[in-house]
Amino acid sequence: MKKLFNGIYYGKTVLVTGHTGFKGSWLSLWLQKLGANVIGYALDPPTQPNHFSLLNLEIESIIADIRDKAKIENVIQKYQPEIVFHLAAQPLVRDSYIYPHETYETNIMGTVNLFEAARKSDRLRAILNITSDKCYENKEWVWGYRENDPMGGYDPYSSSKGCSELITSAYRRSFFANAEYGKSHQVLVASCRAGNVIGGGDWAKDRLIPDIVKATAAGETVIIRNPHATRPWQHVLDPLYGYLLLGQKLLEGKPEYAEAWNFGPHDNHILTVESLLKLFKQHWNDIKYQIENKKKQFHEAALLKLDVSKATSKLKLNSVWNSEKTIEKTVQWYKDFYQYAEINSDNDLNNFIKYIM
Repeated sequence: MKKLFNGIYYGKTVLVTGHTGFKGSWLSLWLQKLGANVIGYALDPPTQPNHFSLLNLEIESIIADIRDKAKIENVIQKYQPEIVFHLAAQPLVRDSYIYPHETYETNIMGTVNLFEAARKSDRLRAILNITSDKCYENKEWVWGYRENDPMGGYDPYSSSKGCSELITSAYRRSFFANAEYGKSHQVLVASCRAGNVIGGGDWAKDRLIPDIVKATAAGETVIIRNPHATRPWQHVLDPLYGYLLLGQKLLEGKPEYAEAWNFGPHDNHILTVESLLKLFKQHWNDIKYQIENKKKQFHEAALLKLDVSKATSKLKLNSVWNSEKTIEKTVQWYKDFYQYAEINSDNDLNNFIKYIM
């Protein structure tokens, strides 16, 4: 495990903002296995149960708000991380309609706070800002969005992620320019846009897989709002592999990788919500669902795809687990949790790594 990514993370101090969330907890687990000294910075876990608490990781966990500029500056000065994975965010579309001010404050000014703190660090070498596939101005085209397509977003969440990308680009060009790397600064900055991630340990509200799991565990019928919505579903370990691979390139001092990246499956693994449900039911027959016919309360995009040819070409990155394997692993994680109180995250990670070794 510690030889993965050329052993670049072994002994490194790594800051993960948003470490108590779904993706952040999986990333912290993997980094710990790689031998990194992981510093987590986030709010308390948003749900009970939650993946972070179940993992019981041996990391430095700081419970704080990314909107607290002085606090994040103090943490970076105290621990002196060499790389930052920035995942702290208000991550839900529906909550952004209810709490737009909090969404913008967290996702926009939280990003600014991180970059301002980074400018004061002498030891930092790389920053990866993890945003979202929803950062693009979505015209619901049948082809995928490329990294140089316009930012946008219909709802407060999506537009806040578009703003976070623009902030990343502005700080890279203004303070961490690739052409000046090794001269006036030592930090390489990249941003990552991933599609819909699924996997064990997600209990967030208003997300498809947690809604299915919670209803099934309670013997209830899950209500499906948007059965024909098409999304680039992928197992959570797939984009994390991309983040870690990209982080390796930045830590190796390769400025040609300090730019924006899409991570996601190719077109043959993009499914509608209803297709995903049917595959889930093949592995867990107890699942019961009902299509909601009421008018949608909030706008939700029907089609969203990413063009991942850049990551495929330059990083030699392809999805490790296809949609069938992703669904199989996700269902099994939850079944083992609810039926046997087992946490399969270590096993899933070890199994995933066998595919990439």
